[in-house]
Amino acid sequence: MAAIARLGVLGGTFDPIHLGHLLMAQTALEGLGLDRVLFLPAGTPPHKRKVEHLDVETRLELTRAAVADDPRFLVSTVDVERPGPHYSVDTMALLAEQYRIGPDSIYFIIGSDSLKQLHTWRRPGELARRCMLAVIERPGWPTDLEAVAARVPETERRVVTVTMPLVGISSTILRGMVARGQSVRYWVPPAVEAIICERGLYRQPQPETGGNAS
Repeated sequence: MAAIARLGVLGGTFDPIHLGHLLMAQTALEGLGLDRVLFLPAGTPPHKRKVEHLDVETRLELTRAAVADDPRFLVSTVDVERPGPHYSVDTMALLAEQYRIGPDSIYFIIGSDSLKQLHTWRRPGELARRCMLAVIERPGWPTDLEAVAARVPETERRVVTVTMPLVGISSTILRGMVARGQSVRYWVPPAVEAIICERGLYRQPQPETGGNAS
């Protein structure tokens, strides 16, 4: 593989990965002129410990199946192969070292809802110094850079916004659909749908909370 000069990183539980995630990656890649986007399945999300998720091996398999046909998209196991909990600031440091890329050339792709909560993350100022924050607006969460900078001053000039059509889809909604016996065809890549159906994943009822691409 040729050297990567500009790398995007899209993390998530991907439970399951869906077309909203792929659209975020595609939008960031083209809008920011990235060489690759790295999908980063979460091991033990520190902010979602009370939510039941598929085991990480299955979520990793779903993610790999979703991006297998697109060479611009890669999958990282950096948060799977080390003990948790995992924090974005530490993960970005590891990825920058692994790909030998500077803080101005690695883009952490997040939704505008996550940006609003950035001040609650582990060492948010250091995170902003380690990477660019590529923000994609989500329904109901307009980007307010001044408010973010007031709480995390290091984000000034470290945030870039990318415009994307609003997509009201979330993993939570899809888990609920499967639990009710509804099809998720056209909501997830065909390879992901096939694994969900073949293994009977998400058959247990799931609470529906919100509509973000989480």
